[in-house]
Amino acid sequence: QIAYQSRETEGTQGPLETLGRGFGSCRDFAVLFAEAARTLGFGARLVSGYLYDPSGDRVGSTGTGTTHAWVEIFVTGAGWIPFDPTNRLVGSANLIPVAVARKIDQVAPVTGGFHGTNVDQLSMEVSVNVSEA
Repeated sequence: QIAYQSRETEGTQGPLETLGRGFGSCRDFAVLFAEAARTLGFGARLVSGYLYDPSGDRVGSTGTGTTHAWVEIFVTGAGWIPFDPTNRLVGSANLIPVAVARKIDQVAPVTGGFHGTNVDQLSMEVSVNVSEA
């Protein structure tokens, strides 16, 4: 039993830390799932992107453009299959990938630094619009 817990701090818990604590964020769940799949001999890669959740019923969702992390497992004959361990889902419905890599720290949705003064406005807004291609 592992519970979801949103976390704004940088970084990811290791698989043993997530198991030991009994909670984690979507990126922690993704790392745990990928490492478990790899120990079984499957190819696994981490994906960062957005969770499209217009109904608002998915775990970890705070709106239709929530940043999210999940895993893709390589299955011979089928290719890369998306798994969202946070929401216990298989398939790409509601998942909008932005970056894919072997390690979660290589697919951070936002990185960078700030140089300025304490009177400068510190804010950022991300808007995701989903439409049919």
